[in-house]
Amino acid sequence: MTQNFFTPTGFAHNTGLLALVFVALVLIATSCGGGATAPTAEDSTQTEDATKAADTEAPAGPMARLANSLGVGGNSARPSSGMPAAPPQPVVFQVPSGTPIRVRTTSTLSTNSAQSGQEFIASLTEPLVVDGEVLAPRGADVVGRVVNADPGGRVKGVASMTLALSRLRLANGQEVNVETSRIVRNARTTKKQDATKIGIGSGAGAVIGAIAGGGKGAAIGAAAGGGAGTGVVLATRGEPAVVSAESLLTFTTRAPVEVRF
Repeated sequence: MTQNFFTPTGFAHNTGLLALVFVALVLIATSCGGGATAPTAEDSTQTEDATKAADTEAPAGPMARLANSLGVGGNSARPSSGMPAAPPQPVVFQVPSGTPIRVRTTSTLSTNSAQSGQEFIASLTEPLVVDGEVLAPRGADVVGRVVNADPGGRVKGVASMTLALSRLRLANGQEVNVETSRIVRNARTTKKQDATKIGIGSGAGAVIGAIAGGGKGAAIGAAAGGGAGTGVVLATRGEPAVVSAESLLTFTTRAPVEVRF
């Protein structure tokens, strides 16, 4: 027997079915969307932090590295690992003209063997300091040269030797050229020794002349002996000019010296 929807009995029966269907639909909708909740402020913050971390930690691609090297983009502040650091610039010092340089020689120099232009080695007896910076420590090597070595003439003049400094070794191992004053060493004069030699020759000649011919022979012998003694003096060089080892010498710079330290 078919119920009419518009009859009271049919209407009541159909209304119950609709209610059951509605309840079922609500339950289904609740079970499907129940896990989704509205995002909170904390969730938003965590999301932003994760995004920034990913942006920071993610390896930069070729275009990103190019942009960083050109200073374009958000990561341009980070230094490029492929660019070498600039080397430090040297500090420039200037040793003024007239600065004393005190040295000690390490070997003996003599006009008997030294030649003009020959180099010699000495060492600093006190450090070279400019503006509070030790440019060369005590004991540093100094190179000098024999400017002139004159053994002296046989007839007149004494031997002489002229010295100057050429190079200085710095505390950092570099060498700098220096122009300094000159020191001259002269040999001792031998006039007294020469007179003694002539006198001995004259006396010996007089004795021989006296034995041979009396007074006249003595005079002739003295003259001959004196001439022989003079000849010996003229044929013999005087003493050499000598600068002994361990000699203390003081030079002064004649021009400013630029030092890059």
